[in-house]
Amino acid sequence: MAGTGGSPLLRSPSPVMNTMPTPPSAAVFDVEAASGARRLGIKPAADAGAAFVLESKGKWWHAGFHLTTAIVGPTVLTLPYALRGMGWALGLVALTAVAAVTFYAYYLMSRVLDHCEAHGRRHIRFRELAADVLGSGWVFYLVVTVQTAINAGITIGSILLAADCLQIMYSDLAPNGPLKLYHFIIVVAVVLSLLSQLPSFHSLRYINLGSLLLSFGYTILVSAACIRAGALSDVPEKDYSLSSSNSEKTFNAFLSISILASVFGNGILPEIQATLAPPAAGKMMKALVLCYTVVLFTFYLPAITGYWAFGSQVQSNVLQSLMPDKGPSLAPTWLLGLAVVLVLLQLLAIALVYSQVAYEIMEKSSADAARGRFSRRNVAPRVALRTAYVAACAFVAAMLPFFGDIVGVVGAVGFIPLDFVLPVVMYNMALAPPRRSPVYLANVAIMVVFTGVGLIGAVASVRKLVLDAGQFKLFSGNVVD
Repeated sequence: MAGTGGSPLLRSPSPVMNTMPTPPSAAVFDVEAASGARRLGIKPAADAGAAFVLESKGKWWHAGFHLTTAIVGPTVLTLPYALRGMGWALGLVALTAVAAVTFYAYYLMSRVLDHCEAHGRRHIRFRELAADVLGSGWVFYLVVTVQTAINAGITIGSILLAADCLQIMYSDLAPNGPLKLYHFIIVVAVVLSLLSQLPSFHSLRYINLGSLLLSFGYTILVSAACIRAGALSDVPEKDYSLSSSNSEKTFNAFLSISILASVFGNGILPEIQATLAPPAAGKMMKALVLCYTVVLFTFYLPAITGYWAFGSQVQSNVLQSLMPDKGPSLAPTWLLGLAVVLVLLQLLAIALVYSQVAYEIMEKSSADAARGRFSRRNVAPRVALRTAYVAACAFVAAMLPFFGDIVGVVGAVGFIPLDFVLPVVMYNMALAPPRRSPVYLANVAIMVVFTGVGLIGAVASVRKLVLDAGQFKLFSGNVVD
C-alpha cells in the first residue's frame, strides 16, 4: 500500500456483492482487496466477509448488547485491586475519568464512521477506517496487528479463566480428583467451538443479552459477599494505606491505570457498528448510553465494596480474597459457587465476541460471496477454520496459564492506542474542528495524556511481569495469579 506510488486511500466504493449495485450508504471499502487489484489492473473480487456482515439488520439495542459484552466482563472483579494501587480518592477519580474518556472516545469514533458513511464510504472494519482517515498504509497494518493481538489475547484469557472456574468447582467437589487444568481447557474449547459456528456477529445478539444479565448477576453476588465479609466482627482492621516508597507508589498507580484501560477497552466498535441496519447514524449513541448505564452499576459496585472490605490486602481478583487459600471462605459456598457459574457462562460470550474479527478475516479469503452463507461450500471451511482457531487459542491457554498477568500490558500497548488515542486523532482529521475550538484542544490533550500513560503503564506492567516471572511454569496445573 505505502510505496505503491499513490495514496493508499480508496476514493470510490468497491462492490461487495455481484447481484446488485450497493447504494452509497452501504458502500464498503476494502483496502486490502482494492489496492491489490489496482496494482494488477483488475476489478476487486467480492469480499465474502463484508458481504455476510452487511446482511445484518441489527437494532441499536442489539449493538448495546454487543458493546456491553465487549466491555463489561469478569475483569470488573479486578477493580478493587486497581483502587488499591491509587487509594480511595485518586482511584475513584481515575475510574470516573477513564469511564468519561472512553465514552467520549467511542462517541467520536461513531461520529467518524457516520461521517464516512454520509460521504459514501461505509467502513465495517477498524483497520480500514483508520487507513482511510489517516491516509497511511502502515496505519492499516498497525491497527490490524494490535487488534488481532488484543482479540486473540482476550479469547485465550477467556478460555483460561473459564477453565479455572471449572477447576474451582471441581476442586470443591473432589479435592483429590485426578483432573488438571488442561482437562478443563479442553472442555471449554469444545463448547466454544460449537458456539463459534453461529455465523455472524449479529447472530450473537441474544447471547449478548444473556451476557448483560449475567454481569448484573455476579456483580450483585460478589458485592453482597464483600459487604458481608467486611462486616464480620473477626476481620483484621482495614488498611487503605499506599506503599511508603514513592517509586513503588508511582508504578502501582500506572499499573492501576493500565488495568482500568483494559477493563474499559474493546477495540472493536467499528465491527459492532457494522451490525446495524443502515443508515447507522445516531444509533450508536443510544447503544453507548445503554452500555454505560450497565457500566455504572457493574463497575462501581464491586470496586467500592471490594476495596472497602479488604483494603490494601485485596487480591488481583476479589473472588480470591473471598476464598482465601488458608481458612474458611468469607461468604456462603452457594453464593460463591453461583457467582463462579455466572462468570463461567459470560466468559464464553466474551470469547465469542472477540473471535468475530478473526472469523471475518478468515471468511474474507475462504468463503464464496456468491454462495449462500449456509451452503456446503461455505459451511465446511467455516467449521474447519473456526475450530482450528479455538484449538490454537486453547493450546496457548494451556501452555501459558499465567496469561492473566499480561492484562496490564495488553491495556497499555493495545487498548490505549485503539480506544483512547486513535478515535480523537481520527475525529480531528475527518471532521476537522477549528484548531482553537474546545473539542480540538480536548482531543489533543487526551491524545498526549494517554500516549504518555500508555508508555509508562506498559513499563509498569512489564515490570510486574518480570517480578512475577519466578512463579511462571509452562503447562502448569493451576492458573498463576
